[in-house]
Amino acid sequence: MKKIALLIAFIIVSQNTFAQEDNSRTITTGVPFLLIAADARSAGLADMGVATSADAFSQQYNPAKYAFALQEHGFSVSYTPYLTSIANDISLGQLTYYNKLNERSAFAGSFRYFGLGDIELRETGDPNEVPRVVNPNELAVDLSYSLKLSERFAMAVGGRFIRSALRIPDGTTDASAATTFAVDIAGYYQSEEIAYDDFNGRWRLGFNLQNMGPKISYDNDEFNDNFLPANLRLGGGFDFIFDEYNKIGLTAEVTKLMVPTPPARVQPTDLDGDGVISPSEVAAANDANTQAQNDYRKTSWTSGIFKSFGDAPDGFAEELKEFTWALGAEYWYQDSFALRMGYFNEHELKGARKFFTLGAGFKYNIVKIDVSYLFSASKVRNPLENTLRFSLTFNFGDSYDEL
Repeated sequence: MKKIALLIAFIIVSQNTFAQEDNSRTITTGVPFLLIAADARSAGLADMGVATSADAFSQQYNPAKYAFALQEHGFSVSYTPYLTSIANDISLGQLTYYNKLNERSAFAGSFRYFGLGDIELRETGDPNEVPRVVNPNELAVDLSYSLKLSERFAMAVGGRFIRSALRIPDGTTDASAATTFAVDIAGYYQSEEIAYDDFNGRWRLGFNLQNMGPKISYDNDEFNDNFLPANLRLGGGFDFIFDEYNKIGLTAEVTKLMVPTPPARVQPTDLDGDGVISPSEVAAANDANTQAQNDYRKTSWTSGIFKSFGDAPDGFAEELKEFTWALGAEYWYQDSFALRMGYFNEHELKGARKFFTLGAGFKYNIVKIDVSYLFSASKVRNPLENTLRFSLTFNFGDSYDEL
């Protein structure tokens, strides 16, 4: 029963933009699994990756980084258990591959799969009834191409096919999977190694316009279409290169969902000034809320992207609250062993996610293993709290110099 309740809650969050408290205007979207850090390196740095150094996992956060990869080929597999306090078969898995075509360009692809495990459905309460087993899931297939426009700056375009099969089939419900597509436009800058008084250093900057595409629909009803989690990521970092053995990278990142803010709820008011809120005045407020919600749901995904930067009911102050920010640090010893830590912050009225992360990486020859762990710092329970995440990477082929 817990598993069924979890699935129902997940579908409600994904499909009902207005499922939120009156004192909160949290922006919810369809296919939120696209926002989960699928690899352990990014997870160890508080879900950052738009401006970190290039790695095999760059497809999710900034595919433009592949143009700066130091190996010709890279392949990775990642595994993230999800909601482990409730079930043991919900997880997010990811496969990535990149091929650096030459010193200026690279091609990459990835496959992400979010499975909610097997759910047994019974028509009656009879424990002897043979259950019907369903396996709700979501997936995304990505392809990208990155190109250096100069020695220090690269851009990339990416395409994404998205499939969401969350609906539970029955005798009257169409349980076919919902599908859509999205595109990314990304850029990455990496400076040359600069000599300072006591160390060398390198600057990193990145941006990504992610998940821009048509709404996802489960029943061909425009009033139930869901915005994709389109977002703008901006980040910057600096590498302190102390010697050939020791390096520390500091990175900061901000993210803004490019999804319209749900309208403020209209409260019943005493319109005629008689000191009493009448049933007709309550009905008028309900009608106004219904109309506002219908107008919101009719907003196209392209209009929604532009509206998202100036539609918060409380103005610019609320727009700022819709930015999340994160800080992270990564220490490398001899390019063989890494320690990571990070902090992620989201405003209380916009989701209240706050957490600390720790991570580590171990590299031997062509193989690298990454792990991460998350500690929640919010009253809102994080589904990844107290969860270990794992990634395995293989880098091989010709090597490229880091200029």
